[in-house]
Amino acid sequence: MKLSRPASWFLLAFGVWSWFIWVTFVKNLWQDGSGLAFDGAGDPTGYFWVHLVLAITSLMLGTAVGVIGLRAVRASRREEREE
Repeated sequence: MKLSRPASWFLLAFGVWSWFIWVTFVKNLWQDGSGLAFDGAGDPTGYFWVHLVLAITSLMLGTAVGVIGLRAVRASRREEREE
């Protein structure tokens, strides 16, 4: 399957955006002082674990989408040079 150049760049940008958003989210989750992520003893709560798994899953999916976009951008550049 061949992706258009705008679609390729969109996928690449989405991968980068995903990393920016989810890394920021995990940093904020780790530093949570509201009592949601950690209980009074400082132990992680269910909220923390669920959101950490969500963030890790989103980072993996964002990486996969970004890699697809990067490979498509490189392929379109190679085709452009061959013409």
